[in-house]
Amino acid sequence: MKLNHVSLAICTLLIVSCGHRLKDGDYTLTVLSTNDVHASWFDSTYIGGGVKRSLMAINTYVDSVRTADGAANVLLVDAGDCLQGDNAAYYYNYIDTLSPHLFPRLVEYMKYDAIAWGNHDVETGHAVYDRVQRELVQAGIPFLAGNAIRTDNGKSYFPLYKMVVKSGLRVAVLGYENANIKAWLAEEVWSGIHFEPVAARIQEDVDYVRRREQPDVVVAIIHSGTGNGDGSNLESESLDVFHRVKGVDFVICGHDHIPHVETELDRAFLNSGSHCRFIAQGTMRLKVQDGQVVTKTFKTNLIPIDAHKADSAMREHFRPEYEKVKAFTLREVGVLNTELRTRDAYIGMSDYVNLIQRLCIDQKPAELSIAAPLTYNGTVKPGVLIFNDLFTIYPFENQLYVIKMTGEEIVKYLEASYDRWINTVSGPGEHVLRIVPRENLRTQQKGWSFENLTYNFDSVAGINYTVDVTKRRGSRIHVSSMADGSAFDPARTFNVAITSYRASGGGNLLDEIGIDTDNIDERVVARYPEIRNILYAYLLENGSIDPEVIGDPKVIGSWKFVPENIAKPALKADLALLFAK
Repeated sequence: MKLNHVSLAICTLLIVSCGHRLKDGDYTLTVLSTNDVHASWFDSTYIGGGVKRSLMAINTYVDSVRTADGAANVLLVDAGDCLQGDNAAYYYNYIDTLSPHLFPRLVEYMKYDAIAWGNHDVETGHAVYDRVQRELVQAGIPFLAGNAIRTDNGKSYFPLYKMVVKSGLRVAVLGYENANIKAWLAEEVWSGIHFEPVAARIQEDVDYVRRREQPDVVVAIIHSGTGNGDGSNLESESLDVFHRVKGVDFVICGHDHIPHVETELDRAFLNSGSHCRFIAQGTMRLKVQDGQVVTKTFKTNLIPIDAHKADSAMREHFRPEYEKVKAFTLREVGVLNTELRTRDAYIGMSDYVNLIQRLCIDQKPAELSIAAPLTYNGTVKPGVLIFNDLFTIYPFENQLYVIKMTGEEIVKYLEASYDRWINTVSGPGEHVLRIVPRENLRTQQKGWSFENLTYNFDSVAGINYTVDVTKRRGSRIHVSSMADGSAFDPARTFNVAITSYRASGGGNLLDEIGIDTDNIDERVVARYPEIRNILYAYLLENGSIDPEVIGDPKVIGSWKFVPENIAKPALKADLALLFAK
């Protein structure tokens, strides 16, 4: 497995400084970047003595670089998705809303220089991110998001840039949010803001900052995926910026969780991946003669992080906060009377998805429910449930919507979903699941993996249907009846429970079948809180999760892959390939 990528680019430049002159000599700037940390703040898993990669282990490496290169020569930035993904963030976002939020204190302790605003930071809602921003501003490290524009006055909601001095160089750090927010998140969490494409505006921003601030170095941190650099993907614009925008020395990105570093003639690109698995490092060397930059040299690297090398002083400094989160995490919330395994959901009905479907279909006026497995390979054992288990069962802060869909649209939706999920086969020796042997770009591990994202593998509850693996899209789905045995009418309009992510266009499944998610409000008949909160309320009311209740076919219906003599052995074999040790 290749962990490091080092590339070198040298070019001779004749750039005249417009307004201030650098002293002649050699300058070295080290840029360290993280992204998509997803609240991996503590090095503990809270239960069982487990250790995980964390900002505390990141800080060990950062301190080593600052010691070696000089703290004044090191720039530390983050490309967003900081406030979601771990119990610690949930606790300080929604439980303890009176104490100072933990995240600003962590990044102040680590001496971050700048942070971009990520889509999962937006997901927390105004009450959370506005509060966090106030505290970040006090720490001198505000969220940056130059393309998040206020609808009331046309100004950016968060600052476009921040100026810092490193290695004697004036460094401008510009920050950007993902432009595709409306495709995943309900408008109420980003009300009063619209998001402009980064690639369409960044050149103007860079030119403006260069005129205004006369920086020696320009860094752009963008919460947008690496992409292909061809301008085709609004969600992943970072290579578009890297290849096309003039005057940027470092492009630093996130969002796609895929580690990637590279250089071109006069710039470097850094994406550290996610969850503190790596830190991305870029080194820039400048030579100045007669006030002119005559050479630039770039070197980039991905540094794997050792979970066991957490900064012990940082751990002790934040131990009181850790103990609060741990106590919250270990709080008993109910009893689970069946094992929940998310991998079971890929080959048929499973207790895991049954639970989510039952939670959603019970929210009136819902008649049907659409749900997918949201954890790739999670397991929750039977027994007493603690609050931590609720994050395995439902890891995201998705709200629940109830929208209107016709029976015909439901069938088309299922055809679209299963087309991402399965192949058309003729015999048991073929792959029913759409899997391929390849390296997982996120983990850099080789093995079998799905071609498509599993959290888009939606099934429908409230009806009885089969999925024929020998047929192509358009003829795979056969709905035999409603869950209660009554006739299924394709012309009838149903109230369908669906996540806010999906209703907002996430996964493009609704748009693919002709439902305009930009105008989804025309179909919405009810809105509910986050689905994890619905799960918590269910446990408070019922005390336990029982398979015969959550899987009651008279409520959630049933579905299966057919013909079973072909599907069953093929699915079993595919599952073994996916989860081989």
